[in-house]
Order: sequence, then C-alpha cells, then structure tokens
Amino acid sequence: QVKVVESGGGLVQVGGSLKLSCAGHGRSFTGDGMAWFRQSPGKEREFVAESTWERAQIYKINYGGSVQGRFTISRNKVLNTVYLQMNNLKHEDTAVYYCAAGGSGITPAGYQYWGQGTQVTVDS
Repeated sequence: QVKVVESGGGLVQVGGSLKLSCAGHGRSFTGDGMAWFRQSPGKEREFVAESTWERAQIYKINYGGSVQGRFTISRNKVLNTVYLQMNNLKHEDTAVYYCAAGGSGITPAGYQYWGQGTQVTVDS
C-alpha cells in the first residue's frame, strides 16, 4: 500500500519554529514531486511549497507567496522523506498541514497521494 505519513505538528508561539516531516511508504518518490498544502476551517486547501524532480540531483523548489522567506522545503532521497521547516510563524499559519506526493504543481489536483494531515497551531 502506498501512503505518505506526516509528523511534527503542534502548538507554538508567534515567532517560533516547527519542522514537519512526511515519509513515503510503499514506493519511492525520489524522481517525483512532493509538496505541502494547508487548510484552515472554512477555507480552501492552500499551496505551501513543492519540490519537484528537475534533473539528476536537482529538485525545483516553489513556495506560496505567504510563506516565501519563512518556510523551507527539503528532501531526503534515501529516507524517501520531505520536510517543511517553518520559521517566524504567524497566527495566520495556523492550519492542518497536508503532505502530497506523486505529482507536481500548486493545485491539490496535481497529486495522487495525501497524508492524513498534522495540526499546526500558532498561539498569539
């Protein structure tokens, strides 16, 4: 069974940091895109960051405008894992964060596999 599993969410104060992890199981995502989205109550799922395979040893990185300069996406090919380092967190970053894999792009429809989500709450 192919799946991705997130971890690392929690409660943090404004200005703090958190690091999310997402591990792929059942197949390798080394040559495939992995991404992070988030969703707050009453809002649509929002693109956060993506890491897509461009060529040997190189991944193309793309960020949503609201997190540019504060969040960093990275990959560990050996562990089949994607990370999201979140710094200088703001109250508006509060959301359920979802890992997506097996696709590319900034829309949820571009990905085949989704994690169950992990809650990030930024306390103001």
